[in-house]
Formats: sequence, C-alpha cells, structure tokens
Amino acid sequence: MRVSDIGEFGLIRRLTEILGSEVIGDDCAHLQLGNTYLLLTTDLMLEDVHFLRRYPPEAVGWKSLSVNVSDVAGNGGEPKWVLVSLMLPDLELGYIERLYTGIKKACEFYRCEVVGGNVSRGERLGIDVFLVGLSPKPVGRKGAKPGDSLFVTGTLGDSRAGLELLSMEKEKYEDFELALIERHLRPTARIDYVKHIQKYANASMDISDGLVADAHHICERSSVRIDIDSSKLPFSNELLRFCEKYGKDPKDYALYGGEDYQLLFTHPKARWNPFLDMSEIGIVSEGKGVFVDGKPAEGGYKHF
Repeated sequence: MRVSDIGEFGLIRRLTEILGSEVIGDDCAHLQLGNTYLLLTTDLMLEDVHFLRRYPPEAVGWKSLSVNVSDVAGNGGEPKWVLVSLMLPDLELGYIERLYTGIKKACEFYRCEVVGGNVSRGERLGIDVFLVGLSPKPVGRKGAKPGDSLFVTGTLGDSRAGLELLSMEKEKYEDFELALIERHLRPTARIDYVKHIQKYANASMDISDGLVADAHHICERSSVRIDIDSSKLPFSNELLRFCEKYGKDPKDYALYGGEDYQLLFTHPKARWNPFLDMSEIGIVSEGKGVFVDGKPAEGGYKHF
C-alpha cells in the first residue's frame, strides 16, 4: 500500500493513531497556557507543487505567511510569532532577498514577527512556515450544531480562476483577469473576522482545499450533515466575467476550487452580522456528509 492509496487525510488519520494524540484534528493545535491558548500551525510551500519559479518572489513570500495566518484566523486567533525554514537550491541571492521582502510585508500587515528559522540545501525551493498565534477562545472544526447556519466570508472560486489564467501564459491579460491572478498569488487572510469567530462561531476553519472538501472536515469532526444551497454561493464580478469568457460554471469554481483562504463557519442565523461580507450558504442538521442542492458531494484539492 502506498500513500496515494489512502490519500492525504487517510495518512493523517494513520499518523494520529500512531502518535495517540487527542490534539490533532484542526487547522491549528490549541494548547492552553494560563488564561489564554497558543495556536500552533505550519504549512510547507514547495516549488512546482504550490508555486513556480517564474512567480514574483515577493508574492511567494507573502503567500507563505498568509496561508498560515489564515489557519490561525479561522480558529479565532491572532498571529504573533513566525519561524521560517528554507530548502534552497543555489539561487541568486536577489531572489531570496525579494522572497523575504514579501515575508516582511506580510508580517507588517498581519502584525506578527519572524523570530527565527532554518536553512538547508535542496533540489527545489521549499518554504516551511511555523506560526504561533494567541486566542482567549479558539474555535475548531468540532462544535457545529444541528440548526446552525453555514457561512462563508468574501467570494469563492477566484483563486482557481487565477491559477488557470497563470497557466495560460498569455502575453496580455484583461484587468479583471489580472485581479483574479492577484487573488491567487497574494491571498489576504481574513483577520478581520477573528473577533466574530471568537464570540459567535460554533465551528470554524479556513477554505484551502475547496468549499466542499473543507465542509467535509467540519462534518467529520462535528458528526453532522451539511447542506449547501448553490444558489447562495457568493461570486465576484471578476469570476463571473471569467466564466462567461471561457465557458465555465462559476458554481464549480466556488464549490471545488482551492486556495481561496476565506473562512467557513457555523452558528445560529440570528448571529449573522450585516456589516460583514458573510454569506449564509447552507444549514447544519443531524446526519453525516456534505450535500449540494440535496445531492451527495465530494471533491476538492488532494495532495495524493
């Protein structure tokens, strides 16, 4: 049996069983320290898997921080301290300096600080970020309750469209296409929702593998069923123009596209905040599995 036979999450379950850990299972590890919690998370970005050498190194640096901050924000925490480990081929020094310029700008934006790291030689560039956040009340995937509504922030599907546009390697892009590319290269973690998540959410996480795939994580941890109404999915005008131009279905991008780094959370509908860009897209009930318009749904990004 190979890793591809059980997939990424099957592997995680096997390793969790070996370790005997009761902490593993959310975007962050929640560790209580006095009256607060440490939120610990790590993500690896690898060349030719998560980015290409031709991408602006500042954007790669920014994104390497943002994907980790998104995990912390999705669990109701604020980012504080960062460790960055690099796996490096013998690159031009200027490339690494530009990479760290992007990391520094992200740290300034998210109000966190790089406090150390490690460097090792490798055949491809890899950036491994370890982030520590703080929260008085962390929220994970476990806790969704029957009767909750399902909410998302912002719009969905933009990053996948941006990635597809990048792969076209066009000589000239329209303005709306450049906006979608920017959302893939430089996602912004939703730190503006941290207080809302802390105060109201029963279950919460960020959307990295795609809406349907990540909704499955909440279902599994909370032992509930989630029904998504595709007519309520939030689309950007740029995604709608992209889908019209290239003959695509925006619902497919919103449901199964990855790396949007929006937040997915549940709580009673009465706690909806009309001043935030949150959309109610479904309901939580007793049962198991994710359903879209009444039909069982699977899909999303898989590493294996």
